[in-house]
Amino acid sequence: MPFTTGYITNTKDVGTAASNVVVNMVNENTTNAATVEVRIFYSLVPDVKIPLYVTTFTLPVNSIKRNTYFIQGVLAYEVQFNVTSVTPTDVVVSTFGLDQFGNLVIEQGIIQSDMTAISALSPTS
Repeated sequence: MPFTTGYITNTKDVGTAASNVVVNMVNENTTNAATVEVRIFYSLVPDVKIPLYVTTFTLPVNSIKRNTYFIQGVLAYEVQFNVTSVTPTDVVVSTFGLDQFGNLVIEQGIIQSDMTAISALSPTS
C-alpha cells in the first residue's frame, strides 16, 4: 500500500527550512527482499505539484537504507513511497528534513505511523 507524508511546508517563516530530505528504510523481514519506490514532489508556487525524484530499488533482507534528496529552495515538498514485497508491512519508512548544515529539522520529521495511506502513487507526468 502506498503512503504519503502529505505536503510539508519548507520555509523559514514556519521554522527552519530544509535543504535535503532523508528517507530512511528498514526491511525487518529475514527471508524476503522488498522493492521500494520513492517519489518526491515539490512546489515553488501554490497549487502546482511538480515531480522532483522517482527512484526504485531493492531493499535486501534484514537491511537498512538511507537516501538523501536535495530540496533546497522549494516552498513545500511531499514524499510518497510504495513497498512491493511478500510482507510489505515488514518495511518501515521515515522521512526527515535536514538543514543546510546537516542538522535535523525536527518539525519536518515524519514516521510511518504518521503518514497517510493512499490508493496509488501520484503520476509523474
